[in-house]
Amino acid sequence: MRQSKTRNTLAAAIALALTAGAAHANNGFKVGDTEVSYGGYVKLDMMVSDADGDIASIGRDFYVPSVTPINGDSTTRFDMHARQTRFFFSTSTDLGNGEKMTGRIEFDFQTSNNGNDERTTNGYSPVMRHAFVNYKNWTVGQTWSNFMDLQSLPDTLDFVGNADAAIFIRQAQVRYTSGNFSIAVENPESTVTPFGGGARITTDDNATPDFTVGYNFKTENASFRVAGLLRQIAIENGVLDDSVASYGVSFSGKFNLANKDDIRFTINTGEGLGRYVGLNASNGAVLTGTTSDAELETIKSTSFSVAYRHLWNDKWRSTFLYSALNVDNDTSLTGTSANKSMQSYSVNALYQFNTKFMMGVEYKYANREIESGLDGDMHRVQFSAKYDF
Repeated sequence: MRQSKTRNTLAAAIALALTAGAAHANNGFKVGDTEVSYGGYVKLDMMVSDADGDIASIGRDFYVPSVTPINGDSTTRFDMHARQTRFFFSTSTDLGNGEKMTGRIEFDFQTSNNGNDERTTNGYSPVMRHAFVNYKNWTVGQTWSNFMDLQSLPDTLDFVGNADAAIFIRQAQVRYTSGNFSIAVENPESTVTPFGGGARITTDDNATPDFTVGYNFKTENASFRVAGLLRQIAIENGVLDDSVASYGVSFSGKFNLANKDDIRFTINTGEGLGRYVGLNASNGAVLTGTTSDAELETIKSTSFSVAYRHLWNDKWRSTFLYSALNVDNDTSLTGTSANKSMQSYSVNALYQFNTKFMMGVEYKYANREIESGLDGDMHRVQFSAKYDF
């Protein structure tokens, strides 16, 4: 009922804009001084996964390094969904005097907890990806973190691709950009390992936002980004009360080769990177005890990935990818069940029928090892079809 009402309201708003004399543009319309465009894509994913145990939760929809099963019996699973399908609205408002304000709202259906029932309707709730405005040098709202580099993401069928190594974060922020330089204050959130290990503690007890800076630069055949992160990890729950400073640095880029081939890479390291890298495969800090005098100690992690994309001809292309994350745990604090390392490699073959429609197949191998020395593997074959509009 609610979805039907929302669709009717949206359709009525568009119809009203058009019948009120709004000018049509390609993929959009105009209301007063605001031009509205829209777009997105429809994507179908089919996956067969074989792992050392049953893959948990959202790891069945795309590769999540921390849920690769360990030390179990070989288990094969088939999954099929269209949850990565997305839709966006973009706006551009003429403010006069040559000034414009732009905005974007975008959502998809890639959420892990929405009450879906695959027995009947396979309904998925929409999830907000982006909601921001740009005015002059300012960006205000939710979008990709200033600590992240989109150009370094590989051309894969998997939702992230290099999930072991990637800085992959969308969150609320206020960003100022001047030329190649950008600085932002962003939403703080932290995850902490309890003393001795166990279920992670998620905390938002910070007194300050996360601070990020970035600088882009180019050469004749390459583009690069250097970024930094400074944040506070804090916990205050009545018994525990402590905070610790955390930092991270990132270097990433893209080399353009002959025949439109390219190499994309990222290297990230820091004390307390936590949720910023590897889809939160490691926590940002660990507690040194369970009593009121316990302190937080940051956990160091380092990740890297490299991807080579090759165009076989004007229709076929492939990406060869390797991605890895290594975590330096103090096992006397974290215990031996903490993630020690995750790595994956993949190869795909994508066929571009035209500018709007693509189909492809991808193979991915992944491995996760914990501090006890136990590890597990996953093999996945994925087929996808994608229509851009």
